[in-house]
Amino acid sequence: MQGLLGRVVGWLPGSHRASNGGPAAIAALDVGTEFAKALVVTPEPGPDGTLIGAVRGVGRQRQGLSHMQSGTVTDIDAVVDNCSRALAQACEVAALEPRSVVIGIAGELVKGTTASLAARRSDPRRPLDEAELEKVVERVQDDALRDAERRIGWESGIDRLDVRLVHAAIVELKIDGYPVSNPIGFTGAHLELSIFNAFAPMVHLGALQSVAAALQLQLLGVIAEPYAVATCLAPGELGDTGAVFIDVGGGTTDVALVRHGGIAGTKMLGLGGRAFTKGLAERFALTFARAEALKVAAADGEELPEAAVPRDELEAALHADASIWLDGIELMIGDLAEGELLPARIFLCGGGARLPQIVAALAGDAWWRRLPFARRPELRPLTPDDVAGLRDTTGMLVTRQDVTPMALAHQGLILDSQTTAVERAMREAVRAMDL
Repeated sequence: MQGLLGRVVGWLPGSHRASNGGPAAIAALDVGTEFAKALVVTPEPGPDGTLIGAVRGVGRQRQGLSHMQSGTVTDIDAVVDNCSRALAQACEVAALEPRSVVIGIAGELVKGTTASLAARRSDPRRPLDEAELEKVVERVQDDALRDAERRIGWESGIDRLDVRLVHAAIVELKIDGYPVSNPIGFTGAHLELSIFNAFAPMVHLGALQSVAAALQLQLLGVIAEPYAVATCLAPGELGDTGAVFIDVGGGTTDVALVRHGGIAGTKMLGLGGRAFTKGLAERFALTFARAEALKVAAADGEELPEAAVPRDELEAALHADASIWLDGIELMIGDLAEGELLPARIFLCGGGARLPQIVAALAGDAWWRRLPFARRPELRPLTPDDVAGLRDTTGMLVTRQDVTPMALAHQGLILDSQTTAVERAMREAVRAMDL
């Protein structure tokens, strides 16, 4: 299923071409709690003839403390202004003006899971067509939506919350037990389908739609960020073994489990790098800006300013908060495991992953022994060089926090080139659910 893994249908997908018929620039927006990050990417042929993306421009703009909360937009006008500034920086570097954008979505109420359906066909001798595939996809999506509404409603405490399908991706397709990448035209009695679905409350999705509209950009897709990160590696690198991906952002930590060649599910925790800063501010009676400066200095191993908090007390406080953070990570990974054996690899990225206390917490012994790992998981930080299908022409993408916007750009290129029958069936199902 390598051909389908990573193929994603986003909200409001569409083709994107320049007026002269050639490929045009695509923007990728990572609307983070701490920073709005923008990339400008153009598709180009790679060394082996496949399509890759060339990163032409990079921009960043710090968000205000009241602009975002736990990965969700709380001040649309301010976030639009920050995204506009980040995008303007990227466009200036690239000397290009994108006309479409892919935006990442995060937050505790964004739910991602893989749903499966085994259907017996009424006429096994009739070749499967797009109409039949669309009906099967819609059945999977309907069941997944009802489950997402129940879970999000329970967690938010709000009945009848308007929940929408953000995007969906085919994980696995089989006909009579035989894996296929495109089932159209096949005959057989049994159709097995696994689809990764990401759902979010309409209020969160609507805020990102407003951002795209205010920037006067076509919304190519809204992508769940843990999904983007979990599918950013080169095909075949994970194999059937899989891995756990942990993206530590400013307001949230995203966890994704890849197992048996596909996304098993995603979870999001409302604790990120900003929680560590707030912890320091409260413990030592500091301003947020002062606490942030101390945290960054400690993370980078720099000398602390005079009259600052003693280093041993500062590091003890960060270790204490990292222990609380790890408790949440353990719960999320345990929920994703569902009692099955977990892959013994953990990939780590995000700006918050700079903290050595987070790395030290994950490297500890006690937590993973309480989960169904066969052995101590290998911990590996992700770098921008690990993101498949992208070439950075700017030299500006060098840190772990650059992985997420690059992963979103990777998904943007996939969205822009979708043409197969399977992708059309997925697109029609997503559109039908949005009506």
